[in-house]
Amino acid sequence: MIPVRCFSCGKVISSSYEEFKARAQAGEDKGQILDDLGITRYCCRRMLLSHIELVDMIAPYQ
Repeated sequence: MIPVRCFSCGKVISSSYEEFKARAQAGEDKGQILDDLGITRYCCRRMLLSHIELVDMIAPYQ
């Protein structure tokens, strides 16, 4: 689950995550995707680039 807001600046980033993930899996350049989505601050870019979906790994054990 991606956080709704960036931890550092508070900008809403969760609305961009699904498009970012789909386009990244399609093989587009991640930097260009973030530029197209309007995510220019390095703190927000870090939030999307370093996110790992832990829910999928934890769900089978509950």
